[in-house]
Amino acid sequence: MRKMSPLIVLLLHLSAGYCDSHFLQYYHLAVSAPVSGLPEYSSVGYVDDQQIVNYNSDSRRSKPKVRWMEKIEPEYWETNTQTEKGNEALYKNRVKVTMDHFKQTEGFHYFQVMHGCELRDDGSFTGYLQYGYDGRELLYLDTQTWTFMPSIPEAQITTQTWNSPEVQWGKRMKIYLENECIEGLQKHVKNGREDLERRVQPKVKISGQESDDGILTLHCLAHRFHPRAVDVKWVKNMVDDVPTYETTHVLPNPDGTYQIRVSVDVRPKEGDTYSCYVDHSSLTEPLHIVWEPNKPRVWVVPVAIAVVVALLGAGAVAGFLWCRKKKDGYKATGNSEPTPDLSNNPARA
Repeated sequence: MRKMSPLIVLLLHLSAGYCDSHFLQYYHLAVSAPVSGLPEYSSVGYVDDQQIVNYNSDSRRSKPKVRWMEKIEPEYWETNTQTEKGNEALYKNRVKVTMDHFKQTEGFHYFQVMHGCELRDDGSFTGYLQYGYDGRELLYLDTQTWTFMPSIPEAQITTQTWNSPEVQWGKRMKIYLENECIEGLQKHVKNGREDLERRVQPKVKISGQESDDGILTLHCLAHRFHPRAVDVKWVKNMVDDVPTYETTHVLPNPDGTYQIRVSVDVRPKEGDTYSCYVDHSSLTEPLHIVWEPNKPRVWVVPVAIAVVVALLGAGAVAGFLWCRKKKDGYKATGNSEPTPDLSNNPARA
């Protein structure tokens, strides 16, 4: 059974790779009962690692989350708002239906949908669609065969129904993911390209501390870089990778840049050199920062997880708990996707 990822790991997925690939992704969450700071229904949309739109059952409005989304015509926001109001009612009911299916009468439970598409710089594209409940994946769309696959035995009947010749839900979603989703992504990227594709070179600081038993702990902090995808590791004698002792996730800074820390434990021999290797799309060639014991660097503590949560905001709770045509104008895209019905009656929101 595949496990859902927490939000930090999810964000790693959002900007994987060093090329100019772009992602459009939506996360929907409905809960069985309101809790402090968590609406009964939330929906957030991302382009790459930037949250672009948010709707929840408290505000009941679809709102822009980045400045460049404010340029879009009012009709887009009104259409999204109406769509999400329909989704809100649908997903709240899905929580109750799924609780009944699992014979649950009380407790906190949540139902999730995650879907999106990726457009690579070579023109190729792909998409995905997953459904989850209480942190477990129920079923997902296999984009090789365009059929639904169950992740748990209880979803078997639903997938059989959705894959039947009468329904062929996967084929219908293929059309959405390869057309409407990609078209929406292209328009968003065009509108926010200056921000989405800006390049900021990483700053690198290294430090080391030797213990009494001869073990040298080396730290490498790459920070203030953009975009988020980066490769940081320690290498021995400029060639051999050193097994990582500890690696943080790539974490956001308050100014929109990122940072990551990589640490290793080594037992150096005479003649050995250790360097921090950093590769990023803003660099013409990778960096090699050599550790020199007589020239210690200042160590900078990474941003605390609390800052990460503050940056992401309450609108990102859908991702946190889960843890996979008009002229030139915009239209609501990505907010209208199928919802798994364990009573075998698939319905599109």
